[in-house]
Amino acid sequence: MKIPYSKLAISLFVVSTFLMQAKAYSQTAVAPTPVKTIASLDVPRYLGTWYEIAKFPNWFQKKCVGNTKAVYALKADGNLQVLNSCKTANGDTSSAEGAAKQIGAKDSPKLEVRFAPEWLSFLPLVWGDYWVIDLDAQYQVAAVSDPKRDYLWILSRTPQMDPRVYEDLLMRLQQQQFDVRKLEKTSHN
Repeated sequence: MKIPYSKLAISLFVVSTFLMQAKAYSQTAVAPTPVKTIASLDVPRYLGTWYEIAKFPNWFQKKCVGNTKAVYALKADGNLQVLNSCKTANGDTSSAEGAAKQIGAKDSPKLEVRFAPEWLSFLPLVWGDYWVIDLDAQYQVAAVSDPKRDYLWILSRTPQMDPRVYEDLLMRLQQQQFDVRKLEKTSHN
């Protein structure tokens, strides 16, 4: 089939215009600013139970349908024990035990967590970033993420959170360039 010259010219013009605009957009698109953590973390105050209020969907929590929480405890070596649990669709409780360690100073808000067996802890790829990026002065509400904004959890010391506090936190997360529309709320009963 022969395409008339004018249709071919128009098609090439449209395609080349699109490609030039795409290139111009990619060159002018603003890269996200780096994720900001809180200034410092008092680990002993952070210990205890935190309830998941909302999260970005992720593959390792697909089976969780509610009652998701994390319990942090201090280990003898100064690192943290992490016990995550949730309710599954069939009503069972699923749990995972892991470890966390601070990166940097004793008050660093940057931690790494692993849920792989301890004998694999020498491998960097079994550790995941756990950055505390928002925390109220009373250590009652927190937001945790990673440097790439792939993950986000909103945590509270209670299974329910004051809606006004939640909305204020969402505004601060948006200022950090998080797409809060991706958040899934967690049910607790």
